[in-house]
Amino acid sequence: MRILFVCTGNTCRSPMAEKIFRKILAEEGLNEGIATQSAGTFAYNGVCASSNAIRVLESKGITEPHSSQTVTPDLMKWSTLILTMTRSHKASLLQAYPQMAEKIYTLKEYANPESPTGIEISDPFGGSLEVYEECAREIEESLRELLKNIKAQQMNTHGQGLESP
Repeated sequence: MRILFVCTGNTCRSPMAEKIFRKILAEEGLNEGIATQSAGTFAYNGVCASSNAIRVLESKGITEPHSSQTVTPDLMKWSTLILTMTRSHKASLLQAYPQMAEKIYTLKEYANPESPTGIEISDPFGGSLEVYEECAREIEESLRELLKNIKAQQMNTHGQGLESP
């Protein structure tokens, strides 16, 4: 499975989702079965993550560097699942790539459609460290639900664990 996380600038939410999910996968011993990347709908290539996103990730023991990238046709083709942070990101991708609609969802919509906090993950850009920490908590909660759903789907489809990417 190949998952692409998408936000606007690929410096806050989607890199936090990508890095936190990689850590969760490693903790579960599943980092060989799922590949992840992140990108932005309006990203400049080569920009590092925002300073508060870096601080939040470091507080979780994640020190892997990040370099932003924009969504490209190749990234879209590479992905078996594309998870956006908001409905607006999803709509933008659906407009540009209507033939890929079956694999484009918001993260919360796919992970937990019954979420009491809705299906949007608000942009922390320009906010305090606390705003970023809350955003990361919300993302991590959704990612843990996402992994449960992926495991359940894999068991239903294959009767066994996760496949290699």
